[in-house]
This record gives sequence, C-alpha cells and structure tokens, in this order.
Amino acid sequence: MKKVSLPILTLIGLLLLNGMAFGTPSTTYWTPATTDIQPYGVLHIGVDNYFTVFQKARDGGSAFGTDAGLTIGVLPFEKLQLEVGLDYIEPTDHPISFNAKLGTSENSLFSGSPALNLGIFNVGTEKDVTNQNIVFALVGKTVPFLGRFHAGPYIGNRKALVDKNGEKENIGFMIGFDRGFFPAKDKEGNEYKKLILAADYASGKNSIGGGGVGLYYYFTPNISLLTGPVWFNEKEINGKWKWTIQLDINLPSVTQWFKR
Repeated sequence: MKKVSLPILTLIGLLLLNGMAFGTPSTTYWTPATTDIQPYGVLHIGVDNYFTVFQKARDGGSAFGTDAGLTIGVLPFEKLQLEVGLDYIEPTDHPISFNAKLGTSENSLFSGSPALNLGIFNVGTEKDVTNQNIVFALVGKTVPFLGRFHAGPYIGNRKALVDKNGEKENIGFMIGFDRGFFPAKDKEGNEYKKLILAADYASGKNSIGGGGVGLYYYFTPNISLLTGPVWFNEKEINGKWKWTIQLDINLPSVTQWFKR
C-alpha cells in the first residue's frame, strides 16, 4: 500500500478546518445524498449545467454557472475510503470551492452493515458568502429489487447558508435513491448497468434546498450522461425550476498513468 502524500494530507486538513458556490462531492443528482466514494487513485471529471427551459430572460429564464469539477480518491484502504474535490464554477464572482467525503461501503464493517459517510461541501473562498461549509452524515443501504436508499442530516455556516431574507437556514436533511437497469458487460467482462434512475432531495429554504429526478445513461462503465429536471424550495434564491445535463468521466487510476 502507498502512503497518502503530504500535499494530500494538507488539502484534507484545509477542507475540514476552513470555512461554495456549489462544489460537491460524489452526488446522486442535485445533492451529495449518495454513499458512493471515488476509489483510490481514480480521478473523476464532471461538468454540470442547470438552465431553464422555454423561458425567455425577460420572463425569468436563467442558468447557473457551469460547474467543472475534479474529484479523486486518496485512501488506499479497502474498508475506509476518502475523496477530495475541487470545483470551478463560471461565471461567478468566487468560482473556486472544495469538498471531501469519508466513508465505508456496505458490508465492510460486518455482514449486512450499511454504508456510512461523513462529508463536507460548499467550502467556498469568500467569508460568509460562499463558505457555506456544509457538514453532512449519510447512511446508505441497498434494498433487494428496489434499489439503493440514502439519508442523513446536514448543518452549515449559519451566516452563509440563509433563506431569502438573509436569516439562518442552515440545518436540514438529505435523501437519495438510485436504481440500475439493463445490465451490460465491458471488454473485461465486468458487469454494469446501462441506465440508472436517480432522485434526491434536500430540505431547507436555502440555496441547496430542492431536488430532482432523472436518468443516467452509461456509454461505458466510466462515462455517463445524466439529464432531468430540478426543483427548488425557494424560488427567490435559485429562480424557477431548471433542467440539468451532467457529463461524468472516470479516468484510469493515476497509479497506472506512468506504467509502461
């Protein structure tokens, strides 16, 4: 096993101790309500867009800044995993944000054990504006024939995670669900699902309150496209409901990049 490098440990420390626009760890759809964590050394590239449909600008049509994110798994352990990430969102005034997620997968603690996660996201660079510093915990479990379910609470910076009146709205919960269909196999014979139904929701009349439902299509096990609608709990903050298109790519493990 390789040790985690000092720069990685330093980054983890900054993520956990410092006070986003919307930089998120591995997500279900709109929220990080999934217990998935990037495997060790696997770099994830994500590009997320959210925009109104059939709405002219004068009638309230709008879009969020495009989110280009990088996430990588940094712990070489089988039963305990950690990912760290950076998001760059433009056009925004403060485009950089960070995130991290630590956790275990199902059955790793004992036979039948749920997946457990502890994470932080929306770690922005502008004090009391984008440094929402939302800490969350999740429990995830696969129910046979139904799919995977995830749920847990969150709490954020009360000065940055606020309602439309600027009052604190920094405590809530998140739930998520996903279910795969149409099994396929890659060239190595590994099985994966070509289509995944995903849905999630975050409570709170703040910038993260809301949810949606959509479909992932997997071109390969490492390349997928997600699309569907997203609704918000507070229209005065996020505007009208939007449509999202999200491209996700996993690169081969960085430990193999320099092998001949």
